[in-house]
Amino acid sequence: MKLLFVADGRSPIALNWIRHCVHLGHEVHLASTYPCQPEFPLASLAIIPAAFGEIAGERKDEQPGGSAARRRAAFRRLIPVGARTWLRQFAGPLTLPRAARRLREVVAALKPDIVHAMRIPFEGMLAAQALRSPAPALLVSVWGNDFTLHAPSNPWMGWLTRQALQRADGLHTDCARDQKLARRWGFAAGKPGIVLPGNGGIDTALFAPAPLEDRLPLILNPRGIRSYVRNDTFFQAIPLVLAQQSEARFLCVGMAGEAQALRWVDQLQIAAAVDLLPRQAPAQMADLFRRAQVVVSLTEHDGTPNTLLEALACGCYPVAGDIEALREWITPGRNGRLTPPGDPPALAEALLAALQSPAQRLSAAQENRRLIEQRAELRVCMAQAEAFYRSLRYN
Repeated sequence: MKLLFVADGRSPIALNWIRHCVHLGHEVHLASTYPCQPEFPLASLAIIPAAFGEIAGERKDEQPGGSAARRRAAFRRLIPVGARTWLRQFAGPLTLPRAARRLREVVAALKPDIVHAMRIPFEGMLAAQALRSPAPALLVSVWGNDFTLHAPSNPWMGWLTRQALQRADGLHTDCARDQKLARRWGFAAGKPGIVLPGNGGIDTALFAPAPLEDRLPLILNPRGIRSYVRNDTFFQAIPLVLAQQSEARFLCVGMAGEAQALRWVDQLQIAAAVDLLPRQAPAQMADLFRRAQVVVSLTEHDGTPNTLLEALACGCYPVAGDIEALREWITPGRNGRLTPPGDPPALAEALLAALQSPAQRLSAAQENRRLIEQRAELRVCMAQAEAFYRSLRYN
């Protein structure tokens, strides 16, 4: 099949899915809303910035770590993540008409069998505006906060979300909850949908467990700085944990150099117990999950986080925010713990209980590995995705 992805070409989630489609032998094209340089062969790559994507990502004509990249990084550090999200929600839609004209030209030249927009804001919105005729088929993926954070943020975002779902011929979500929410936002009941991990599934050879006795009292936060991640709760819980388990250490991925994280560490006087790490490659993440005893995924808006599935595959005990989507994977007290996203004492209690219960961590690790192999293994999930693509093509 000839597939055209409309996606953030920097995103590990999108790239994992797209890479696997390349390996399956499809003719794969990418229209990226951010400048990017994927490290695997594509039939074509078009950069179509949307929602200010032109000020982020890598450009082909610049050196990694060069002055342009440093300026963009400094700009992102100066503007808090909440303000960046607000700006994209209110001003991002203004960028769509121009981007849609460019995407329409790409579609007309390529004539793909399927256009796959990977998340609604702003890739699904862009594809819906560009595709004015029934062909090609449009598949839209929903990522965890499309309906709960972005769609209700203002009337414009709500209207664009409905427009994308009304144009979509098929829907991929990473949790069953979002299939239900999609119907409320305009996705017709008779149209097909599928629930699969957002990145296509977990490579269980890479994300494999290590013996629990080899693990240290490490607590890993892999979620980085995002507007919907309750890192304030996470950092406030750290002194409460250290008061009872002083040897505990906290690893925070994607927070190196982040001004807000540095302020929390300084204000709470926890520098000796916290490492703020840069973003990690998949192999590095797998190693961190194998070293840590506990993973924290504390959010107010989420679907099924790919980092959480990777942690489960590696036998890392999950402590997560108590939201509907995560109850599709975690039964509290059985294979993990769920806690209110805004309650530091409750989080600290859950972390201490996990650190102090090796038998519970072992039981959870065994159950969670089975869950991943049954419901999230990469080859199994992508075979289902392949069948779904073919059903859309010939529908």
